[in-house]
Amino acid sequence: MSRLFLGCGINDRKYPSFINGRDVKEYHLWGHMLTRCYSKNSLTAKPTYIGCTVSDNFKSYSYFYEWCQSQVGFGLDGWHLDKDIIIRGNRVYGEDTCVFVPHEINKFFTARGALRGKYPIGVNFDKPSGKYKAECCVNGKSKNLGRFTTPEDAHAVYKTFKEALCKEAANKWRDQIDSRVYNAMMVWTV
Repeated sequence: MSRLFLGCGINDRKYPSFINGRDVKEYHLWGHMLTRCYSKNSLTAKPTYIGCTVSDNFKSYSYFYEWCQSQVGFGLDGWHLDKDIIIRGNRVYGEDTCVFVPHEINKFFTARGALRGKYPIGVNFDKPSGKYKAECCVNGKSKNLGRFTTPEDAHAVYKTFKEALCKEAANKWRDQIDSRVYNAMMVWTV
């Protein structure tokens, strides 16, 4: 007998959801994906997901389960389901838009717009020097890229650095990631 999840996900019980009292990886991913898009509590806590949806196929647990089995990186520790690397700005979780990526790549694309402030991404004002500082996060640590007279100059340096960093990460993971991810990373711009 099928069971409805959050009013839209269908678990037809073709595949296990739990083994020994723990949810299986596919079910965990499927449930979290639906929760991010359709749970009022989740959307209140993480409003960046407002407007995100799940394709009709992905609303079926058995379809999602089978899709996972054929995906590059599925089941590897530290790999995450991503919906918007291969199609920038994508708001739909679906078989043509989602991929699994290592944590390093997933974190690279995590936007911190709410923390940015009034200056362009990668730029803040350095009061002691009276200049604009360009910074970029590299391996979890802030890297100073220099101080500049205008925020535009600082942002241009950040942009060049961040785009080169993206290509470097793409080449590092090239043999392990989905080719669509590699291709998207090689043409990605700030």
